Amino acid sequence: MRFVLPPPVQASVPVVGHSERFPVHRIYCVGRNYAEHAKEMGFTGREAPFFFMKPADAVPCADEGAALSMPYPSLTSNLHHEIELVVAIGKGGKHIPAAQAMEHIWGYAVGLDMTRRDLQNDMKKQGRPWCIGKAFEASAPISAITPAAQAGDVQHAEIWLQVNGQDRQRSNVNQLIWNIAETIEHLSNAWELQPGDLIMTGTPEGVGAVQTGDVLEGGISGLGTLRVNITA
Repeated sequence: MRFVLPPPVQASVPVVGHSERFPVHRIYCVGRNYAEHAKEMGFTGREAPFFFMKPADAVPCADEGAALSMPYPSLTSNLHHEIELVVAIGKGGKHIPAAQAMEHIWGYAVGLDMTRRDLQNDMKKQGRPWCIGKAFEASAPISAITPAAQAGDVQHAEIWLQVNGQDRQRSNVNQLIWNIAETIEHLSNAWELQPGDLIMTGTPEGVGAVQTGDVLEGGISGLGTLRVNITA
């Protein structure tokens, strides 16, 4: 196949213990999927899950274990961190029952859904899409993916984030409003999932602003850590 322009480099994420990388197809994100985070955003109750997307190349490219650098993005003065469990899909499908959902998972990772909160809030007030607040360059830093068989009990894992060594977010994956299997069921009813898809499953309470020069370090029990430097 020939192209009129050079095709972009395939977005990918390193894999723990492998020289091969995980190719990224799409990045799906679940909104307000921890009760305490929903409350801090002004919402309560178990609403039906909703989704938004980030482009595949929102994943910064780095080797396994390396710290990631994220430039402070344009147009914002209120860049927020959101630590999340990331699910990597290895087998695609549509209308996947929750009882079979775990069979479609290739592995797990630690991710950050970085958000231009001021732009997102402005779009919400105007009733407009808020892609500008979520889907910008380098907005989805992700750690190396741990294969599912090596990940341990992810559904009861501690999840945490520190900024400059100070706790910001700390919870447990068992606090998800819609658990991993239920999320895959709902998501696959709307889209046909493909190998290479990533699902960012939502963030716990404690989201907040970061500045140029800040060092973010987060982790999930059994999945290692993610370190991100906010640069000028």
